[in-house]
Amino acid sequence: MKVIIINGPNLNLLGKREPEVYGSETFEDYYIKLKSKYPSIQLDYFQSNIEGELISKIQEVGFSYDGIILNAAAYTHTSIGISDAIKAISTPTIEVHISNTFSREEFRHQSYISPCVKGIVIGFGLKSYELALQSFILD
Repeated sequence: MKVIIINGPNLNLLGKREPEVYGSETFEDYYIKLKSKYPSIQLDYFQSNIEGELISKIQEVGFSYDGIILNAAAYTHTSIGISDAIKAISTPTIEVHISNTFSREEFRHQSYISPCVKGIVIGFGLKSYELALQSFILD
């Protein structure tokens, strides 16, 4: 099984950015733990702060991977381009958010991605990624 985690803007700052919201662990440290917990899965990772790079990566893997775990971060609330990319591919995608976006600012309550994905995991911290991964395993 091949699954990729795609992270959007500012998630490269996890561990430093608003630890009261996102925790103090870096994503790289979490990713290493996740990979070691699921050694039978080819788990890849990509992060970009640039919307077009996220779209290009979705298109690149969208016909050859078994799953995409996508945290588009702020682009969740603004990017029709990312939602169109998800609609254009055959690989199932799970939308993930570390924080509960519905307990935050009102603009975070809107997602252009949600209508295009297989499912959504919101508000379980970094554990949200593992829950999304398990959804592919259990399928």
